[in-house]
Amino acid sequence: MILIIDDDISIRASLSFMLKRAGYEVVAVSSPKEAMVTIRDTAPQLILMDMNFSLSTSGDEGITLLKQVKLFRKDVPIILMTAWGSIDLAVKGMRAGAFDFITKPWNNASLLQRIETALELNSIDDKCDKECSQSINSPNKEEDSFDRSFIIGNSDGLNKVLDVVKRVAKTNASVLITGESGTGKELIAEALHRNSMRKNKNFVKVNLGGISQSLFESEMFGHKKGAFTDASNDRIGRFELADKGTIFLDEIGDLDIGSQVKLLRVLQDQTFEPLGDSHAHKVDLRIVSATNADLTKRIAEHSFREDLFYRINLITVHLPALRDRREDIPLLAKHFANKQCEINNIPQVEFSPDAMNLLTRLPYSGNIRELKNLVERTIIICSKKILTADDFKPQINIRPETNIAINSDGLTLDDIEKRTIILSLKKHNNNLCHVALDLGLSRAALYRRLEKYNIDYKK
Repeated sequence: MILIIDDDISIRASLSFMLKRAGYEVVAVSSPKEAMVTIRDTAPQLILMDMNFSLSTSGDEGITLLKQVKLFRKDVPIILMTAWGSIDLAVKGMRAGAFDFITKPWNNASLLQRIETALELNSIDDKCDKECSQSINSPNKEEDSFDRSFIIGNSDGLNKVLDVVKRVAKTNASVLITGESGTGKELIAEALHRNSMRKNKNFVKVNLGGISQSLFESEMFGHKKGAFTDASNDRIGRFELADKGTIFLDEIGDLDIGSQVKLLRVLQDQTFEPLGDSHAHKVDLRIVSATNADLTKRIAEHSFREDLFYRINLITVHLPALRDRREDIPLLAKHFANKQCEINNIPQVEFSPDAMNLLTRLPYSGNIRELKNLVERTIIICSKKILTADDFKPQINIRPETNIAINSDGLTLDDIEKRTIILSLKKHNNNLCHVALDLGLSRAALYRRLEKYNIDYKK
């Protein structure tokens, strides 16, 4: 049963009609008092709740009711209904435990999709509880069908991530993937798509960090011929390309505030208008985002919208750094070596024990991307069938003459990482583009480490 709580009779009637047509059992009430009576007597599967129930528009009544409901039915998902002018109230509600929020007037298809997602995620939690009680020898056909063949590694940290991915992949829940640069966030996004009901549709990748504010609308929404000076032809935007599939918004933390507002409106009801076109286009897609930034810190600095944050991170997946899953390094190194040999049509190479020991001890500030570059570079330069530690040492910025030995007593990983960066800066005369490439880092990740270690690179 879905419970609707709203003092507007037309809202209750409209929602009730829509939900009943979709096959749901519905109960609609007009006040917090009636709502609490219903909640005490029955257990709704989901609640649609307004934020105001009198002439007051402060939203205090809605927040109070939300907290009361959570005391009695803490596991029931609650979707708040609010107007664009009261988005701040919705954010307060999300902090208080609401599942999601919609704006009035709502889009029926978008609302039904969010209701379905909320119910699916709740049922997944129940299902997982049952699966945990199954015998260890019981076969799990759903688990066997999960495609992770393109993701290398078997560490506990990675398996925990993939367990979350497996649970939410078949829903339409928006997912935020966090983690340092080079940890493989794009592969996790692809795993979500490949194991979803949308796997036969497009998986569209967008690097938001590489799109300027002036090009954002044209790139994401498309444009009509003549919409601006250089618009010589119609162009389909990324959202339309991803229709019925998944759109992957990489580096979403680097998006400017103005573009965040435009993005939020699309994510809210999944409609947009291409530049030069007054006709609204409707899309049906799944949103997966990724960032290596600390979004909560950016919210505090007012450089990232809190309402957008709640819209994109219904589910959060955090990828561990490579240094926190060192048992995966041998598997990854062999995988990259095999691929490189295949691409260059050369005999497969092996790693000596001391080479693998060296690789598993490096700090990897650039994570998997850095390991991949190191292995491929060494294979190309050395042209040997068996690679030793001595083959790898010249390709990294840690050399005996600097007194930085990998197994030196008293040196932390941070010490090694700092000195590695300093050596690379010296090697490349403080050219940050070359340093970032050398270390397998993005420019943003390099800047963060320069600030972290208080390294002066402007000498």
